[in-house]
Amino acid sequence: MFRFAQRVSVLMAGLVLTLVATNCGKKADQTLPPPASTGVVTVTAVEMGRAVGGDKRVTDKTDEFKPNDVIYASVVTSGTSANSTLKARWTFQDGQVVEESEQAIAPTGDAATEFHISKPDGWPAGKYRVEVFLDGSPTQAKDFTVK
Repeated sequence: MFRFAQRVSVLMAGLVLTLVATNCGKKADQTLPPPASTGVVTVTAVEMGRAVGGDKRVTDKTDEFKPNDVIYASVVTSGTSANSTLKARWTFQDGQVVEESEQAIAPTGDAATEFHISKPDGWPAGKYRVEVFLDGSPTQAKDFTVK
């Protein structure tokens, strides 16, 4: 019985030495990268206006436009996402789609994304709406008029 216990002890000591020897070359502070995540991003506001600044935020806020104005919508988001898509759908009063465009975003905090429409020969007077979608789901909408 003593011999068996001695052999098991020798085998265990050998196993421990093997494990120590294989891990000696590795850094102690080595860690695995975090798992991939798309994070969570939300639309917190949609700002309308006639101009945007370098930060893509509206600088001349209004919801009443002239026929020849460029109409801007700044979509403000909060949170992080490695890969999301914002879409703006612009419609005229009868629901007719005027324009629709998408932008890929990868925010790492508060951010703004700018969308705009223009019509050189002028927008018809009436009521309009911009609807904002995040990853295909509707988030917010803003009504505005052209006079």
